[in-house]
Amino acid sequence: MTDTRVPILMYHAVASEPNDATRALSVTPEAFARQMEVIAGRGLTPVTTADLAGRWRCGRPLPPRPVLITFDDGYEGVHGHALPVLAKHGFPATLFVSTGWIKGVHDTGGGLDRMLDWDQVRELAGSGVEIGGHSHSHPQLDQLGDAALRLELSRCRDVVAGEVGARPQSFAYPYGYSSRRVRQQVRAAGFGQALAVGNDLARRAQGPYALRRVTVRRGTGIEEFERLVEGRALIRTFARDRALTKGYAMVRRARQVRRKATRTRV
Repeated sequence: MTDTRVPILMYHAVASEPNDATRALSVTPEAFARQMEVIAGRGLTPVTTADLAGRWRCGRPLPPRPVLITFDDGYEGVHGHALPVLAKHGFPATLFVSTGWIKGVHDTGGGLDRMLDWDQVRELAGSGVEIGGHSHSHPQLDQLGDAALRLELSRCRDVVAGEVGARPQSFAYPYGYSSRRVRQQVRAAGFGQALAVGNDLARRAQGPYALRRVTVRRGTGIEEFERLVEGRALIRTFARDRALTKGYAMVRRARQVRRKATRTRV
């Protein structure tokens, strides 16, 4: 049905011993395996980002109880720990890579922990994982000028296309931040859909460039995870996150106004 609300799970690192920079948004391999057992046991149907957006765009029916499993940034544990579990269940997923963080010739050295290399990314792609874009250097895109924004998007798109052999169809905003201008540029760069955060279920009415996700983190217990995939108690679970997001939004808007005023004076 076109009004179906879909949980899109946002993961980052899957690691037993993450560093301090990634710990809060990491999950242990054991927790990830248990969470995938919940998805399998409850009869949910994982799909990729491109599949979900394509079905909504064309009005095609969704599979029974759809869910998305997504990973941001490109941490090594997605290959070492998550991939075997996904393969065990036959689950597709989407990995959004910050191309300047992946080990190899494009590496800018900005990766926060142990990162994937391109051979691993290609193996993930060959195993049913959609490879999407997450910018090149992981900046707050809504704080960039037009030229820098276009470069972040086009370089990410072109590096993924060159390394994986197919242009990425889907995008995820670093930090979840976007604006109308950013969304327009993401579309102009050739991405067919994009994910924010929002900590809410995704709906077709949100539009293909502002689909919301729910955060899975190290402190997400199994009962809370069950509520997430069922879409229950999200307001209570993410009340603090939403308050912080509103505060950050006000700060970013104030910065944008100051930058525009500065450019006008110049």
